[in-house]
Amino acid sequence: MALDYHKCAEEIFSHLGGRDNIVSAAHCATRLRLVIADNSKVDTKALENVEGVKGLFNSNGQLQLIIGTGTVNKVYEEFLAITGMTAATKEDVKAAAAARQPLPKQMVKALGDVFVPILPAIVASGLMMGLVEALGKIEGLGFANSDWYAFLDMISATAFAYLPVIVAISAARVFGGNIFLGAVIGLSMIHSSLLNGWNVGSADAINSFFGVADGVVQKWYLFGNIKIGDYVLLQINRQGYQGHVIPVIIAVFLMCKIEQWLHKHVPEMIDLFVTPLCTVLSTALITFTIIGPIFSTLETYVLSFAQVLVRNPFGAMIMGAVYPVTVVMGLHHMYNIIEAGMLSSVGLNTWMPIASAANFAQFGACLAVGLKARANKTKVIAVPSSMSAALGITEPAIFGVNMRFFKPFVCAMIGGAVGSIFGAMTGIGATAYGVTGIPGFLTINNAGVYAILLLISGGIAFVLTTVIWKEETEAAPAAATAAASSAPAYEAPVVIRAGGNEVAAPVKGEAVKSEEIPDDAFSSGALGIGVGIKPDDNVVYAPFDGKISTVIDTKHAVGISGPGNMELLIHVGIDTVKMKGDGFNCFVSQDEEVKKGQKLLEFDRKKIKDAGYSDMVVVLLTNSDDYDDVKTASDC
Repeated sequence: MALDYHKCAEEIFSHLGGRDNIVSAAHCATRLRLVIADNSKVDTKALENVEGVKGLFNSNGQLQLIIGTGTVNKVYEEFLAITGMTAATKEDVKAAAAARQPLPKQMVKALGDVFVPILPAIVASGLMMGLVEALGKIEGLGFANSDWYAFLDMISATAFAYLPVIVAISAARVFGGNIFLGAVIGLSMIHSSLLNGWNVGSADAINSFFGVADGVVQKWYLFGNIKIGDYVLLQINRQGYQGHVIPVIIAVFLMCKIEQWLHKHVPEMIDLFVTPLCTVLSTALITFTIIGPIFSTLETYVLSFAQVLVRNPFGAMIMGAVYPVTVVMGLHHMYNIIEAGMLSSVGLNTWMPIASAANFAQFGACLAVGLKARANKTKVIAVPSSMSAALGITEPAIFGVNMRFFKPFVCAMIGGAVGSIFGAMTGIGATAYGVTGIPGFLTINNAGVYAILLLISGGIAFVLTTVIWKEETEAAPAAATAAASSAPAYEAPVVIRAGGNEVAAPVKGEAVKSEEIPDDAFSSGALGIGVGIKPDDNVVYAPFDGKISTVIDTKHAVGISGPGNMELLIHVGIDTVKMKGDGFNCFVSQDEEVKKGQKLLEFDRKKIKDAGYSDMVVVLLTNSDDYDDVKTASDC
């Protein structure tokens, strides 16, 4: 008998706690994806019994109902008609689910979403810049005066010279704006009509650029001479924002909000012309009159404070700790003013050891993450980023790894603080500025002491990170950790691979293709791609480190989410739901973190067979449509 799509959708809706409790709805090839405001109002048990619903999962802030290929889209259409909701994409639902997360998590995620895609450019430029600078400092080599040096120096510096543009494009993508308008905002902040931000502290550069003699950055007065004290209202300092990231992100976030508002309120016939014009103009005015000046004032305070603190070990400790914070804020390039002042007055740059301690600590923390991480995606980012940090370019390590996981960032701050105390007490210094980390050996006045400083700062950060930091899936409760010790006494083969992630066989036995599973719902692939396992044992183990998303009341099946957002269903037996839990024991609960090899279920094979059912264990990747490269046992 054909499924009544309208009735199915109506029954689903009746168990969701009302229209106001549904934030967003979309569907994929097999599942209805819902974002719920209050999960406590959802009757999950009733949903499981709705005709047409073959299972449900809670994963990544989404309630996902398994309905099946060719059916879910029809149920979805009826669901929209009943609720009055508009259609959404999977990406819309994921965004809505993310929006339900606490604000700190949203902010950290937004920063990660902005910086992770641009990491390849930053890593490549950082490594090249460190190598080029190191070669250029070697006496007698003559590389610094060669055409190769000039060419490679230009290439290596490109990503950092135009970092605001790269960040602006990425931020516009993350915040839902037009990436080309974002590029315009980023370009405007480093326009050639503005004094390069790295030259703000140089009177000679200011005088040369503006054709003046007083060393004062010139201003634009767009709104006349309206004063508040000595400040002219909404004046624009004609200086760029090279090296800054936070003001760029804030500006583009504002731009996206303005653009989105205009798209909703400007008539369609003039939207193409009015929205871009008003978006760019209003964003630029606010950026250069408010966001920029506030950030510049913050720079002044930070630098003045730093000049006082760096003169003693206690101050050095503070600066060694907060230095990476100023990198995040985009202030660190301004420290060149302090270094240049030291060189001109006493001939020795004693700030450089503090910066090196802070940078090398980021290297130590990032390397620890790379070596300890089990996720391949984390490793391939962390290891090369740590190498860049060792050469003095820390942005890849900070933004791509340490800030993203936060604990490594704190460990690096501690390592940098201790190393900076040592640097201040020994009084070592450099004869140049702008070079830290390993290339710093070429400019430091005591290589032996400098090596000890790097070992102290990097070593402390490495050890602390190794001890303190754990991957998110490792943050399991004590009971789960203890249970993990009962790992299966066999080498669990891989039965599913998807997106570079692996699923180990959860039970000992022979894996067979899904076509051999004696149940149409499983064998057809409607619920996802997977395998069947003819069990030789009666225990189901976790196939990877993950989180229990669903525990069926009759204890014969569990859902588990894991690496790469994999969503797995482990179902013991065929039609064993009819046994109503008899012969099954479950050792985990919903939302519990589990480790690979931890005991999940136990089942009585004899009882299953005596009841007339197959004891085959079904393992399905229920979100297999999210991957392009799913392989099962015969291919793994």
